Amino acid sequence: MTAAVLTPVLTVGLVGDHPVGLLSGVDGLRIVVCTADGAGIATPDVLIVDGVRSLRAVRDRVPGVPVLVVTTADDVESVFNAMRAGARGYLLRGAERADIVRAVRGVAAGEMILGAQIASRLTDLMIRQAQPSHPFPTLSAREREIMELIAVGADNSTIARRLDLAPKTVRNNVCTIFGKLGITDRAEAIARARAAGLPRAS
Repeated sequence: MTAAVLTPVLTVGLVGDHPVGLLSGVDGLRIVVCTADGAGIATPDVLIVDGVRSLRAVRDRVPGVPVLVVTTADDVESVFNAMRAGARGYLLRGAERADIVRAVRGVAAGEMILGAQIASRLTDLMIRQAQPSHPFPTLSAREREIMELIAVGADNSTIARRLDLAPKTVRNNVCTIFGKLGITDRAEAIARARAAGLPRAS
């Protein structure tokens, strides 16, 4: 007869306003409610906190214990602050119970766990930061499109057709571009654009 493999029981401390029922009844997890400073449990395997403030409060009391943040704060700055404060995982409130269980077990095993929404936002941020900055950052996205067409010698009528804009809209945008960049005429605009590395006409 083959002996059954027993899953180690992880002790999970809840810090903050997380409901005890969040993980109660899950095989392999023992749930203990802690006070705001992490008191109430001597040696947890994982702590679940409700934000960076709670994370900082428990960090000194239980150093080295992996911490999973489950919070409503979904901005990138909050995620970075949590990581800098020592969080090993970050999920948003409303995450499926199964996802929280996987995150608890993952951080206990030494993994870095991010919820799908958070991971997507961080990926988008890294992609944006990896892209080269535009040579004329003061221009709006539409003005940049127009400036790039000016650089290849397109006149206002051509720009209007290419961007599906009214000719008056193009004229107004060109005037705004000239004003923002201190340009006096189209020849200077083309020279500035090409000097900044925008493409030349083929």
